[in-house]
Amino acid sequence: MKKTDLEKTKALKLMGKLNAAQPPGRYAGAAAPDRREQRRLDQAAGLVAFPVKLRQPLIEALRAKADADGVPVNDLINTLLENALKA
Repeated sequence: MKKTDLEKTKALKLMGKLNAAQPPGRYAGAAAPDRREQRRLDQAAGLVAFPVKLRQPLIEALRAKADADGVPVNDLINTLLENALKA
């Protein structure tokens, strides 16, 4: 085996080990649930996915209001829609 082939094999082994290693936990080590688990949690909470297309300025305003109020965007939109439908 040539020296270059040996080096290529070493590099492939190293890359395989790096790809197999688990990534560090995000958000201070708290692991986020996978999609299936998140779907199950959402269903238990009575949440249903409802995709809607909105204009960018409205989305930015919603995110800013959610940050100012300290609530998630989903909760803010849910509250705003409930109030609008009651009126």
